[in-house]
Amino acid sequence: MRNERGNAFVLLLALLFALGGGMLAWLVQTDYGAVRVDQVRFAASDGRIVNARLYRPALATADAPAPAVLAVHGYINSEGTQAPYAIELSRRGYVVLSIDQPGHGYSDAPAFAGGFGGIDGLAYLRSLPFVDLDQVVLSGHSMGGWAAIIAAAVNPDGYTSVIVSGSSTGTFGAPDGTPTFPRNVGLVFGTFDEFSQLMWGSATGEGILQTAKLRALFDTDAPVVPGTTYGSIADGTARWLAMPTQNHPMNHITTAGVAPVIDWVQRTTTAPVPLPPEDQVWMWREAGTGLGLLGFIFALFGLSGTLLGSPAFGGLRLRVPPAAGLSGFGWWLGAAVATAIPALTYFWATEQAAALLPASRLFPQTITSELMGWALLNGAITLVLVLLWWVTAGRRRSARADTLGLAVGGFFRAIWFALLVVGGAHALLALVGGLFQVDFRVWVVAQKLLSQDQAIITLSYVLPFTLFFLIFGMLLHGQLRPSDSRTEGVDAMIANALIAVGGFVVLLLVQYLPVVTEGQPLTILEPLRTIVAYQFLVLLPVAAMLSTYLFARTGSVWPGAFVNGFWVTAYIVASQATQFAG
Repeated sequence: MRNERGNAFVLLLALLFALGGGMLAWLVQTDYGAVRVDQVRFAASDGRIVNARLYRPALATADAPAPAVLAVHGYINSEGTQAPYAIELSRRGYVVLSIDQPGHGYSDAPAFAGGFGGIDGLAYLRSLPFVDLDQVVLSGHSMGGWAAIIAAAVNPDGYTSVIVSGSSTGTFGAPDGTPTFPRNVGLVFGTFDEFSQLMWGSATGEGILQTAKLRALFDTDAPVVPGTTYGSIADGTARWLAMPTQNHPMNHITTAGVAPVIDWVQRTTTAPVPLPPEDQVWMWREAGTGLGLLGFIFALFGLSGTLLGSPAFGGLRLRVPPAAGLSGFGWWLGAAVATAIPALTYFWATEQAAALLPASRLFPQTITSELMGWALLNGAITLVLVLLWWVTAGRRRSARADTLGLAVGGFFRAIWFALLVVGGAHALLALVGGLFQVDFRVWVVAQKLLSQDQAIITLSYVLPFTLFFLIFGMLLHGQLRPSDSRTEGVDAMIANALIAVGGFVVLLLVQYLPVVTEGQPLTILEPLRTIVAYQFLVLLPVAAMLSTYLFARTGSVWPGAFVNGFWVTAYIVASQATQFAG
């Protein structure tokens, strides 16, 4: 009875966080009803379907068209990452169209098609009767900045100004910048931006001020001065740089990153409702979607406990086997090795996987394939270490297959259990999305619903990730379950979460300490994979805690492996770009 009440309480928290957070996000996103927010889908020039979010202020009508902004996100993001810009501009009276780039979010694959989506996005925005065609701004972050530059080149009379964040001209198909192209261009580039070499040919963010490429755009022989307007807005030759103290992904999650975008848009157009750039409310939407993400995690735990208490899945509840793992110094050494190896192999494994697994019909997502390669390598290393321990020392401690958690009260029952748990949590996500038009996210960590195509893609990747979590469970609940342990309680959940994430915390500290303290580049020059690793700070500890929770209630690593395998695979696939359209 006590467990039933506890599960009910966790599920209640999940509902409260998800629905309450969704409502808060919706209120902020719509400016308390003053802005209509709709999901729209339209055909690109080549027939692909583009998904977008349209923010339409009440004052924007066919009789009184409003200025508009096209917002384009960066690589392996989606339109939701542009929400801070869209919210702030729409509450100032601008129509905002925030698109999913090709192959991202819910837009058709492949990624990189159609000039990264900017050309078709601009055409659709200009087709809306409530848009002032003489005041259209192109905005983009990172790869989305290239989309804006390409759209400006293709339709030179279709825009008023450009503002790009963490981006550049003359990169990946975007035309070179000149003193007259693009028209009225603003740039936001952080002092710690990891992509300064790719974008402007400088080892550091601050170093771009002196590059020939940036000086050519600003038409100056001297280093560019942030905050100074070069050229003339009236003549269309204005150039302006804002350089906040932050890194690349912080451009769309800080007030210092959002304010320059607001400022430049208001300076180069006539703002219907002018407000100071520092007047920002988007962070409350982020708080709401963050509560939703917490609710999703609670739902995974609450649904697991509730289903295990039901007659249908009672057979999964085996007696927890006696512990036969390491203890004392051996445990600390094993835990240190376990947390270090995944981080130490991360860059090498993902690089090798990228070379071995180009985008294909079977594995169409490049980053997901890289993470799969990393997971398979670490699963193999972990399995070898666990088996060596079992042969050399585990047997002396009476280690058996069941002490590794390999017993299971019904293999297919465990799969069905995991499908219901993960499906139920996604049903909560679908409910909140349907009611409030938001997903669950905090910064770059975004829990999104799978599209039909993404659901099919998930089937290609789910087995390797599930195998990883199965072997990871054997390590945590077999070899690293201390021999004097009686139960797997909160202390074990915390310890296992720290083992799962500790190595990546250290890796990111090593990467960024020289950047922050000395203004140097990343220690290991892997900016994209470094930023991808941010998500491990949430996924890995939650997965470890969920695995521990389910092992303590089933005496088996299988239910936790299936739940984590299905959930994490769906998370990754929904948040990545699809490079192969098959």
